[in-house]
Amino acid sequence: MKRFVFLASIILAVGFIALLSYSHFAFQDAFFFLKGEVKIDRIICHGDMDGDGIPDNEDIVQGARLEISNRTKYQSTYYEGGYPPKSEGVCTDVVWRALKNAGYDLKAHMDADISKNTIDYKKGVIIPDPNIDFRRVKNQYVFFKKFATNLTTEVKPFDRKNLYEWQPGDIVVLKNSDHVAIISDKRRRDGVPSIIHNSSTFPMEENLLLKWSKDDRIIGHFRFPQNDLE
Repeated sequence: MKRFVFLASIILAVGFIALLSYSHFAFQDAFFFLKGEVKIDRIICHGDMDGDGIPDNEDIVQGARLEISNRTKYQSTYYEGGYPPKSEGVCTDVVWRALKNAGYDLKAHMDADISKNTIDYKKGVIIPDPNIDFRRVKNQYVFFKKFATNLTTEVKPFDRKNLYEWQPGDIVVLKNSDHVAIISDKRRRDGVPSIIHNSSTFPMEENLLLKWSKDDRIIGHFRFPQNDLE
């Protein structure tokens, strides 16, 4: 009997350690499953640019998720006319397609500002080229920094005040290497949202935001459009 109790104790201890290790690896928090779930309120968006009855921020998430269902192949190529075929794209294409789903023409807005204020985009533009400029991360970063709401780049698990700033449809920009993604409407139990992006193969919805934050890669967090939110 004592041997059985001892073996059971060993098994439980090993299982507990394994759970802590998994939690640390998957969620950057060994005690993730021992903490209560955090509910984060959704910001209400009154804007509906395309008039489909769906708020802009929800439309943006739906547009990003369409890239996943479309199985858009990661393909970095220069295209005459600027737009890649529906079957191809990179991380920046997830963004403009998501905004297009909400009724916004990101290319037109970026092309106009790059043409008028080329110097602002000096890290990504030498001579304006509408065939590619709107699809460069550096240029999207500059545009959103100018014309979107700039928000926190910190990610704090279980912190309602911090995580309230991370809302579905927001845009996050990374350094090392240049990358951009859309914030999902799905959250972990600690309140940290998933991201929707295309980084190498096909678009995915993944649990990467906290890891990016801890690696000090997040350089921009934006909400576009600026208005019609409360």
